[in-house]
Amino acid sequence: MNELADVQSREDKRNMPIDKVGVKNLKYPITLLDKSRQTQHTIATINMYVLLPSHFKGTHMSRFVEILNENIYEIDIKKIGHILKEMRDRLNANRSYIQLSFPYFIEKEAPVTKIKSLMHYNCKVDALSNDKTEKITLSVAVPVTSLCPCSKEISKNGAHNQRCIVTVSVSFNEMIWIEDIVNIVEHSASCDIYSLLKRPDEKYVTEYAYDNPMFVEDIARNVSLKLKKDNRVKHFSVEVESLESIHNHNAYAFIESKKES
Repeated sequence: MNELADVQSREDKRNMPIDKVGVKNLKYPITLLDKSRQTQHTIATINMYVLLPSHFKGTHMSRFVEILNENIYEIDIKKIGHILKEMRDRLNANRSYIQLSFPYFIEKEAPVTKIKSLMHYNCKVDALSNDKTEKITLSVAVPVTSLCPCSKEISKNGAHNQRCIVTVSVSFNEMIWIEDIVNIVEHSASCDIYSLLKRPDEKYVTEYAYDNPMFVEDIARNVSLKLKKDNRVKHFSVEVESLESIHNHNAYAFIESKKES
């Protein structure tokens, strides 16, 4: 049998490189490091790209899936660099990218009854590399409660509260656990959010939030100050969006900072 033609490797004369080419929206089971249970299995949505030089007509799409399949049980932040290098080597590329979006589950105890339940946090890993540099960013979205200081100050009874989504993105000098980021955020808001609460727990979280009123600005600053003190963190951004309960809009705050070297 004659060898099948490799059309993708044929020369292209339009002199137009492509910044990113590859596969998108792959759903794959992955295994992650878990701080308390060693490993955790979840489902990721994965995008994989490389830079395509101007002289190649196309890339070999099947190789992305092959690389992913070979590393499926070894996907953790510390091994992303290996996957990126393998993408460059096997696809003859100078630059490679991978994005993984996935839910991560943490067991939480209710504050009074101590009933355990699972909370899920939406996470994302963005990574890129070339022969000289490698950049990995971990993002974690954490739901928390905010109680409005203004509402509490001006109201005779009660104060409005709502759910906030705090998204922290970090690049790091050494391994940082998803659990650590969640802990920083949850200790920076009016109160945690839980999957399961009984009446004694509801009483506790309601009163706790009332005693800890915060604007989105307060939460963004609290989280940022904690990240600045963490030697593992090289660069970070903090995004806080409050899903307002009495307004027809969301409140928003954003801080981006680079630690001094």
